[in-house]
Amino acid sequence: MNRLMKELKKRFEEAVDRNRGDGILFSGGLDSALVASCSRNSRAVSIGLNPRSEDQFYAGAVARYLNLDHQYIDVSTNEALAAVPEVIRALRSFDPAVPNDVAVYLGLKYAKDMNIQTMMTGDGSDEIFAGYSFMMEIKELDQYLSRMHSSMQFNSNRIGRELGIAIKQPFLDNEFMKFGRDIDLQYKIRNEKGKIWGKWILRKAFDGVLPKEILWQSKRPLESGSGMSRLRDVITSIVSDLEFEEGKKVYPVRFWNKEHFYYYCIYREVVGNIPPPKDGQKRCVCCGGGMAPDAYHCRICGDVTEWRSAN
Repeated sequence: MNRLMKELKKRFEEAVDRNRGDGILFSGGLDSALVASCSRNSRAVSIGLNPRSEDQFYAGAVARYLNLDHQYIDVSTNEALAAVPEVIRALRSFDPAVPNDVAVYLGLKYAKDMNIQTMMTGDGSDEIFAGYSFMMEIKELDQYLSRMHSSMQFNSNRIGRELGIAIKQPFLDNEFMKFGRDIDLQYKIRNEKGKIWGKWILRKAFDGVLPKEILWQSKRPLESGSGMSRLRDVITSIVSDLEFEEGKKVYPVRFWNKEHFYYYCIYREVVGNIPPPKDGQKRCVCCGGGMAPDAYHCRICGDVTEWRSAN
């Protein structure tokens, strides 16, 4: 196992070298911390919703430990809300995961303002090394991961293109991704001191490079760590009960809640009508948009009904 850990560490360092950027979209979570540990000359950019975010603590701690050039940007609620239409336009989606993408959008936007031309991200680590907690409940995880690897897409790429900033993703480097996918699942999800962890082998491979409290931190979704999840309550308060009830009658979408309805109204303004399925696509049960035949997640509205049914 020690040989596997050394090989994993070496291959990831090489992947970072092949995908080096001027900056790092930096939350202080495990994935961005690993990228930063292999690229200490890159500028680290973090985003948090005022007054304070959990990422501010972790990003600051890692930046001090690695002696990074680190910029933490505190954004107001109004600034974050103003970014929502830009995110929806770039992604052509009203998926309720918008707060997560607002953090990405603002991080990349501020990086561009700092004349950073290429940004590295930690995209792909959770998908390759089974980092999501829900994966521990999937019966046929090997097959699920294989299907995910063949179809995974990351919104940072689309947002980067919209802003004119290049995105570098070391975890998705072809050579490294192939190596990581071939690692046995027993080394990805494993018990460590009485707790089951995803990305176990990745954490162990970098033991001694980063502090244990960074290596063994629990996963924070970007929207939670950045504080952008607080936008949900703000947005919900903007939509009246009457607006929501009328909207459910008028529009051909199964809205999850007021927040989902709010994003859809913006989608109609900045994108337009939901495109119907193309030849070979199936129809989303929630919004009527087109989905790949084997997809469980609608990229237009965010529906995952079919995934829940399958698991």
